[in-house]
Amino acid sequence: MDAKGLARFSGDPDGWLLRATEGIQEAPLTHEIAKQAPQIQMHRDPADRFPVATAQVLDLTLVTADEKLLGLGVIRSLANR
Repeated sequence: MDAKGLARFSGDPDGWLLRATEGIQEAPLTHEIAKQAPQIQMHRDPADRFPVATAQVLDLTLVTADEKLLGLGVIRSLANR
């Protein structure tokens, strides 16, 4: 991390990304998730509804450091601290 808190890495960005995401499966933004997102009752940034809806629709555990998302109670969540 640099003085601004930004991550720094050297070498090939594609190779770094491949290594950093090894074993991780991305969840797609489907029409079902997009339909579910506006139904979620939240008082925060509307963009937060998409990861919550994704966890609901795909029956996933949301890993987050956001305390408000951890305390929703409508999904399983895991603190990433």
